Amino acid sequence: MNAVERVVSGDATIAARVDGAPGKPWIVLSNSLAADMSMWDDQVPLLTKTHRVLRYDTRGHGESTAPEGPYSFPMLVADFVAVMDHFGITRADIMGLSLGGMTALGVGLAHPERVERLVCCDARADSPPPFVESWDARIAGVRAGGMAAILDGTLERWFTPACRAARPDVVERAAGMVLRTSPAGYIGCAEALKTLDYLRHLPQMRPEVLYIVGSEDGGAPPDAMRAMAEATPKGRLVVIEGAAHIANMEDPDAFNAVIADWVAGKRRRAGMTGGHGAEHG
Repeated sequence: MNAVERVVSGDATIAARVDGAPGKPWIVLSNSLAADMSMWDDQVPLLTKTHRVLRYDTRGHGESTAPEGPYSFPMLVADFVAVMDHFGITRADIMGLSLGGMTALGVGLAHPERVERLVCCDARADSPPPFVESWDARIAGVRAGGMAAILDGTLERWFTPACRAARPDVVERAAGMVLRTSPAGYIGCAEALKTLDYLRHLPQMRPEVLYIVGSEDGGAPPDAMRAMAEATPKGRLVVIEGAAHIANMEDPDAFNAVIADWVAGKRRRAGMTGGHGAEHG
């Protein structure tokens, strides 16, 4: 099934899509701020080898509706769970990047019984004053000039200069996602980001968490994510060298190698066959 389905969650209608064969374990993917479910296109062929893949557009993004904000992380977590419920998923692996990674952490903390294992990519877990101020500036920019006003700055944070020079196709894909994002949706989610407060709760995280970060990520610095992994009882960190914030699009080969190893590790622990992936980081 590849058609987009609509899921009602509170005051939003969430667009969701399933790829992969029935009967396989589920994995649910959550997108970055100013992106949509297509940001995972380079991972779906890999993931569908072992999983049934559920992707959705965060409220205010892609084909989901954009109610007036502000939004909150409990609201974003409720959307995630509503999408799982719609497809009859009681428990799944979950993975998110940036805003999606933060949402995944919220699901893991609030609904650990729904989470098999968790992958959190290029995400913070707290909101120090400089972080909050950066969102105030971007919100003001969007209010004044729409999504085009923050496009250049967003792409500079998302990808390294080398990537922007060598891979214009990736930058063009990303720019399209940014410009398609509803200003109301962006602002609503940015307001949620200003309240981010999961770091102090990570010692209570029950699911196993793999943290992934690009070595050049300025938005979710490797040191911040290392602290998150150290605070998580079953947490570990993998660094993708040379990648910035949207590591899965900038270097899909390296990102997919980490995910393939993560999948293989689960298969080995379950007593299933599968090659042993190399260690990364």
